[in-house]
Amino acid sequence: MNNYFASCPRGLEPLLAEDLLAAGGQHIKTVPGGATFAGDWPVCYAANLHSRIATRILWRIAARGYRKEEDIYQLALEADWPKWFLPTQTLRVDVTAIKCPLKSLDFITLRIKDAVCDRFRRECNARPSIDTREPDVRVHAFLTADACTLYIDTSGAPLWQRGLRQETVEAPLKENLAAGILRLTGWQPGTPLLDPMCGSGTFLLEAAQMAHNIAPGSRRNFAFERLQGFQKEAWRRQRESALAAEKPIAWAQLYGSDQSRQAIRAATTNFERAGLSEAVELINADILDTEAPKDAGVLVCNPPYGVRLEEQESLAAFYPQLGTALKRHFAGWNCYFFTADLRMPKLMRLAPSKKTPLYNGALECRLFEIKMVAGSNRPEK
Repeated sequence: MNNYFASCPRGLEPLLAEDLLAAGGQHIKTVPGGATFAGDWPVCYAANLHSRIATRILWRIAARGYRKEEDIYQLALEADWPKWFLPTQTLRVDVTAIKCPLKSLDFITLRIKDAVCDRFRRECNARPSIDTREPDVRVHAFLTADACTLYIDTSGAPLWQRGLRQETVEAPLKENLAAGILRLTGWQPGTPLLDPMCGSGTFLLEAAQMAHNIAPGSRRNFAFERLQGFQKEAWRRQRESALAAEKPIAWAQLYGSDQSRQAIRAATTNFERAGLSEAVELINADILDTEAPKDAGVLVCNPPYGVRLEEQESLAAFYPQLGTALKRHFAGWNCYFFTADLRMPKLMRLAPSKKTPLYNGALECRLFEIKMVAGSNRPEK
């Protein structure tokens, strides 16, 4: 039984725990930004293959208290790296820390690299070379005020890279955050879903994969495939089972629109490359003119949130118009807006029934739920 840490966007930890449980994980415990869990190798493979929420799955190698850099070097030197990968493979070391009293994380990174290479030299008379761009093996160290934990990354490229979205527009959402937002809306396949500011189509691509039971990791490679002791047959069975469970591509009541022609071109290209074009309808349209495609459904979008003052002012003028358009066109719909602009509902003159705190990277955001009824959402005074 191995111990692991799965990272995820902050705010989605309960959904991550659901994914890990479904993969067969045991002793699951959420912490800010992720969850720890235990399981054998097939559980690790399943979490990488099926979790729509995880960013990385890290395998815990060693942990101990420290006082100085030399203690961390000794911890890394004692780890049996040659048992887990070959000296001919390339290596990258990443260090993250919370309240670490030591002066330089760069120096700690260097000492961990030294320790790994020294262990290989001692046992194999050879050492791995460093590749910071596309390494075969990634070693992660996490430091608290008094303890260091070492991990080997089992994912490789972050798990939100599904291998489907090739074309992007400005500031696209990461796929695992989009998948988490969809789960929080309660949307289920078969329910009409509209993204009226769809950009390159991230929400709709995630929804199309859910509707067709496409495992998010079924079309990519993983770092665990490059580790010693990789259980090739167990992984082959898992992947083939996932591919066999996919549903034939069909219309899925997914609607996307955007006022940018470039965005619609990017989304169209992404759906074509993913082989999911039949599932979606994409049009070039302004959100203020967009009418509900059905009597009821889920609207979800990630509107722009202005950083500069002039953007803030233009959004303050736009939000009341958006509120009016929603009241006019979307009675009977549940609408969800993911934004860092906390003024949005008030300026739209609509009362949210839920405000879920989430993070887009380091940026604190809210997912506002607004259930549209005919007329105003606010009771008359």
